[in-house]
Amino acid sequence: MTAGGGGAVLRGTDFLPPFEAGDAMRVTRFAPSPTGYLHLGHAYSALFAWEAARQSGGAFRLRIEDIDRQRCRPEFEQATYEDLRWLGLDWDGPARRQSDHMDTYADARMARGESFAWRRDVGKALSLTGPLSWLDHRAGTVQADPLSLGDIVIARKDVPTSYHLAVTVDDHLQGVTLVTRGEDLFHATHVHRLLQALLGLRVPTWYHHNLVADSLGQRMSKRNRAVTLRHLRESRRTPDAIWSLIGLPRHEVAGAA
Repeated sequence: MTAGGGGAVLRGTDFLPPFEAGDAMRVTRFAPSPTGYLHLGHAYSALFAWEAARQSGGAFRLRIEDIDRQRCRPEFEQATYEDLRWLGLDWDGPARRQSDHMDTYADARMARGESFAWRRDVGKALSLTGPLSWLDHRAGTVQADPLSLGDIVIARKDVPTSYHLAVTVDDHLQGVTLVTRGEDLFHATHVHRLLQALLGLRVPTWYHHNLVADSLGQRMSKRNRAVTLRHLRESRRTPDAIWSLIGLPRHEVAGAA
């Protein structure tokens, strides 16, 4: 398996952000959606976030992003817990399930029962916040350009939040100081930085890591059953073999169970 590069600003082999004596302990998170079984790409993301937290003596949070009521299923959520424990990863505090906190994301405007989508006027929002930037440990300081994504939908009548709003609020409430996730979400960070400024939320740093690809260079997918952790477990693969497949030898993980 190989980790693919992506974009002009995200190149090269992944590395853990440097941590020096005197730096604040990091809080990271792993936030899968229970729409299928975890695969090798998820294992890479989970281990990266876990190790980034543990090397600093900090905390690793788990969040279940289950706002998609049509696709999320309880059996996939349960499998997530089982797979992470099998890999030897632990998390601090209870997992946060987004579906348990819909009131946190809801706006009073939705209480009227009107059929609408709450869309953020990005241009107007930027006039209120002024220029914004964010730090990615691979790309350096990035000037936020949320206009590149257009006017995003923040919430709808049937679901009082969107991915963008929920993850931004949850990262703040879970005390996340370093957001680690795949490079496919790099551009979403422009919007998240804007939402943080508008809502007065804590601003973390980011690390957008490479995506794990198969031997043909294709990104891992939940549709490919052969690379799910559940299938690999049933095939009697070991956690050490998983780390080898994704290029992360387990002996490099200090304190692994």
